[in-house]
Amino acid sequence: MDEIRIAAVADIHLGEGMRGRFRPQLDGIEDRADVLLVGGDLTRHGTLDEGQVVAHELRDLPVPVIAVLGNHDYHSDQNIEIIECLRDAGISVLDDSSDVVSVGGMRLGVAGGKGFGGGFAGKCASEFGEPETKAFVRHTREIAERWRHALKDLEADKKVLLSHYSPVKETLVGEPLEIYPFLGSYLLAEAADAAEVDLIIHGHAHKGTEKGLTPGGIRVRNVAMPVIGAAYALYCIA
Repeated sequence: MDEIRIAAVADIHLGEGMRGRFRPQLDGIEDRADVLLVGGDLTRHGTLDEGQVVAHELRDLPVPVIAVLGNHDYHSDQNIEIIECLRDAGISVLDDSSDVVSVGGMRLGVAGGKGFGGGFAGKCASEFGEPETKAFVRHTREIAERWRHALKDLEADKKVLLSHYSPVKETLVGEPLEIYPFLGSYLLAEAADAAEVDLIIHGHAHKGTEKGLTPGGIRVRNVAMPVIGAAYALYCIA
């Protein structure tokens, strides 16, 4: 095998009303992809009941499934329970961590987590002033630092960063400029560029744009379902 085929989607927002309706859209995925990456906002309101629907729809797929949570998945303070439920269903859930899967003799390393906001170079919040502002920016900085370590420790032939929040502003085009700081942070891109990642996958920006690049030239893809208009998009890493 000289390439890895990646299916990716985010913002599927499953609830009880979608039980049994998302899985059929994944039929035959093994003929088109080697792995499925899911970039957060798996649920609507972050309840365990909704997490169980996600587990039901993604369980026992014929390709490995790696996911992260999104902001919706934290809303009901049941994110830990949702992660446990998904892992029990055989889904690898990254929480500022990494995993490696074997794909046709190659090792694909995936690192990441939810991510967070703060804005982008020249138009970003700084760790200065009120405690609340400092805590907001510090949270993202600490996440990015954990990603740096997770990526550095990956022993893989190819590396992907999987996030919910965006690392670049280019994939946010279409969203109101006023909310860019709440959709992502340049600190996430810096972590990826330092590790020479091959591809970055994210969601969150429903009205955004699919394609972007980090300052270091890494491909960034916004796979929010409203953006890609399908159950998943396909990308190749050669």
